[in-house]
Amino acid sequence: MLIVKNPISITIIKDKNSTFFETMVKIVVDIEREILALDAEMHADLEQLLLEEEAEQKDLWGANIYFEKPYDLEFTSLINIRPAQGNRSMEVRDENIRRKMTDIVKKLILL
Repeated sequence: MLIVKNPISITIIKDKNSTFFETMVKIVVDIEREILALDAEMHADLEQLLLEEEAEQKDLWGANIYFEKPYDLEFTSLINIRPAQGNRSMEVRDENIRRKMTDIVKKLILL
């Protein structure tokens, strides 16, 4: 697992930080601190890593990045089920959150 605070190449992620899947990597984005964690079998593991780094639960959202289209996020994760925050499905429904996640990924993951 890796916490990304500074830009990193998608090639490096694919070559060195894609331990669990061949075509994609799971990420959890902290939309408040504008960082992300990647490379775990489950989003919950990445979520826990960020919580240990003083993240707040309400700011953490899970997605998948496919190496062929890294900016076309799949906004699906069990950690996204948050009825108290108005998100009742595995998919992030709020367009503002989706936009923030995408902007952070574009800032931190270079093509």
